[in-house]
Amino acid sequence: MEAQAQGLLETEPLQGRDEDAVASADYSSMLSEEEKEELKAELVQLEDEITTLRQVLSAKERHLVEIKQKLGMNLMNELKQNFSKSWHDMQTTTAYKKTHETLSHAGQKATAAFSNVGTAISKKFGDMRNSPTFKSFEERVETTVTSLKTKVGGMNPNGGSFEEVLSSTAHASAQSLSGGSRGTKEEELQC
Repeated sequence: MEAQAQGLLETEPLQGRDEDAVASADYSSMLSEEEKEELKAELVQLEDEITTLRQVLSAKERHLVEIKQKLGMNLMNELKQNFSKSWHDMQTTTAYKKTHETLSHAGQKATAAFSNVGTAISKKFGDMRNSPTFKSFEERVETTVTSLKTKVGGMNPNGGSFEEVLSSTAHASAQSLSGGSRGTKEEELQC
């Protein structure tokens, strides 16, 4: 009998299925008609009080909006102020400060790393330019350019500058368009 009494007087909080059992229990059969009427009256009174409190809260919220409008406060200003305050509060936290320091340090390291990579790339290009393969390629390009300059420029076997080549090409084109006649320099300047 003592074991049964102890089971009824458990001090442990209700757990999952125990809560379900309590919620589904029908206590109305254990109440007298008088107690039921009292509980129903209390229920109606509580619902009326909740309705009244909601109405009072709504009226106070409308009054709050009116006061804010009279003071020139609008939603956008409030949002800006709240954001500014939240941003300031966040910046003063230890976590933000540590994160900021870490990212700043990481940024400095990244900058140094990019600088080192740039230096390494420049050195590699320098090494590559001095390599025999590149020298051979450079010589071939120079030979080709010189050959083209000679063919296009005609008279100057050394090729001349790029501007000279363009000028002579333009001059040759102008002569072929004018029927191939060769005029004096004065006539060319007048055209």
